[in-house]
Order: sequence, then structure tokens, then C-alpha cells
Amino acid sequence: MTDLTGKVALITGGSKGIGRAIALEYGKQGIAVALTYVSDEDAAHDVVQEIESDGGRAKALRADVCDESSVKAMVATARDAFGQIDILVNNAGITMPKPWQDVSTDDWNTIVSTNLTSAFLATQEVVPEMVSRGWGRVIILSSVAAQLGGVVGPHYAASKAGLIGLAHGYASVLAKTGVTVNAIAPALIETGMLAGNPNIKRELIPVGRFGEPGEVADVAVLLASNGYMTGQTINVNGGWYMS
Repeated sequence: MTDLTGKVALITGGSKGIGRAIALEYGKQGIAVALTYVSDEDAAHDVVQEIESDGGRAKALRADVCDESSVKAMVATARDAFGQIDILVNNAGITMPKPWQDVSTDDWNTIVSTNLTSAFLATQEVVPEMVSRGWGRVIILSSVAAQLGGVVGPHYAASKAGLIGLAHGYASVLAKTGVTVNAIAPALIETGMLAGNPNIKRELIPVGRFGEPGEVADVAVLLASNGYMTGQTINVNGGWYMS
């Protein structure tokens, strides 16, 4: 497994929840972290301060990951801060729980743009440099909803299934370049994204509890350090979906 000290990670949606946990764990591994946020600047800077207080390096970047020009600026700023990007974690996403009958075309376009298109834009912008150096890691946060439908709605499930397809597509064409691409599919992790959805129940999870963000972060460290895993979907779901 690769020593990650001195590597640089860009984490979209890194100010809260799973993204925050990954950012903090990467900081402990000696990885410099650029993390993005949309509106909660204080939360993002809290993550930066926590990483820096442990002797690490971090920078918070405001970015609209649905907008191509904003993504380009985000990547350029991260490179200016740390020199290069070795690890890209496509984590930014929203849920929008709704009954299937109430999902509008606007809802569909918003969730696909935020969850799926954003990962495409960031990957397209970052990967060429990784290929030129012969080393890189792309980690994409999908969901058990991609495999079982989930409890949010078909719009969400489709966006998360698309992320697995995106990971497979990049992994296959980049396999010989030194760049690996993998997905993580969590289920019902204890974050703010669980709020407001009455369909979410602990009883859905065979192990009988919600997951912790740190349990997903552990897998993100594994995928960053292992160069032989590519095109895989790692399920962190308490046994809900067994592959």
C-alpha cells in the first residue's frame, strides 16, 4: 500500500458529513486537502482549522460543482495552493426525498446535475494531469440506492447508479495509466442528510444501526493507498445490499 504522506486531495462537498470525515482522515494520513463548500463557509473553515491544528495542510474553496467554469476555477485554485492534485473525491451531492409521483423534471435535472454531472466535470478537469504523471486516484461517492432503489426516490437512485457507471467507464479507459477509479456505496450514514425523510429507519439495516462517517472515510483511505483496486464499488451499508 502506498504511503500517502505529501499527496494532495481535492474533496468536493468536504465541509460536512462523509466529505468532512474523509477530509479529516486524509489530513491524519499526511495528505494536503482542498475541500469545497457551497454556502456554509464556517463549517468548511472549521475542517481546515482542525486539519491544521494537527499539523496538516488544508484549504477551503467555494465552488458550484454543477457549473463547468466554477469547477475549472476550483481545480486551478487547488493546484495553485498545493501544486497538483493526486486524489479526487467526488462527494458533493444532495438527496431531495420525495414521493415518486411528485418528482418533477426540474427535480430530476437538479439532482442529476448536482450528483452526477458534477463528478463528470471534476474528473474531466483533474484526470489528464494524473495521467501525465502516471499516478492518480479518483473516488466517487455513490449509494446503496443505486443497487436497491433506496428510500429517497427514483431521481436520486438514478443519479447514484450513474456514478457507478461513471466509475466503471473511467476505470476501464484509465487502467493502464496508473490512475484508479472506484466508487463507494454507503447506506444510511449518520449525517444531516438523513433528516426529514420518514422512510429512513434503523430496521432497514441488518446490523441494526446507522453507519458512521468515519467508517466510509476508512474505505476512502484504502482506495487512495491501493493501486490494484480499480473499477470496484465498495459497499459500506451494514449488510443491506450483499454483493
